[in-house]
Amino acid sequence: MDYIIIVAGGKGLRMGTEVPKQFLPVGGVPVLMRTLNRFHDCRPDLGIILVLPHEQQEYWSQLCRQYHFDVPHRVVDGGATRFDSSRHGLAAIPDDCQGVVGIHDGVRPFVSAQVIDRCYARARQCGAVIPVLPVTDTLRQTGADGSGHNVLRSDYRIVQTPQVFDIQLLKRAFHQPYSDQFTDDASVVEALGCSVEMVEGNRENIKLTTPFDLKVAEILC
Repeated sequence: MDYIIIVAGGKGLRMGTEVPKQFLPVGGVPVLMRTLNRFHDCRPDLGIILVLPHEQQEYWSQLCRQYHFDVPHRVVDGGATRFDSSRHGLAAIPDDCQGVVGIHDGVRPFVSAQVIDRCYARARQCGAVIPVLPVTDTLRQTGADGSGHNVLRSDYRIVQTPQVFDIQLLKRAFHQPYSDQFTDDASVVEALGCSVEMVEGNRENIKLTTPFDLKVAEILC
């Protein structure tokens, strides 16, 4: 069986709102519901695991009742870090399970069906996949003295989610102790010495972090 772990632990600080960003409405529907709907509509067979801070779970239940949200999913407690939250979500999958699992930011509701299909299909073949986009802006590396120099943007990619892996590979990876070098789930897998393949992402798959992002999201709805 294949799974998607949706991690939503934001507190909305950069949004400047009291309501956590994953619960803010976009086009009249909470962001997190849009995200779960996107995966369920694309792959109804996926087991959906939602990782939420314990103190936010009752509010989520209220929203589900209010919006008559009935997409099947299991809720597990988030952790102190993104690494811990991913590990908690992964622990909800049986240890002997065979298949692939994606880990996705709860505030990326506009991932395309094509990207989801592409990531899952490729992960079955190579074991570890991330969606990426080319960098279009000029990049500049800064120095300690405030100076800097331009770098070749063709050497870099913007990383998105879902990051999709063989379940058994990811379970082995998350048995490692936490490291500050872990910047995302792919970096945890790479620490085992495994390579991670890149596939094309989609521009609309933005992470909703700021009030400006919400304005863009309203246009995308």
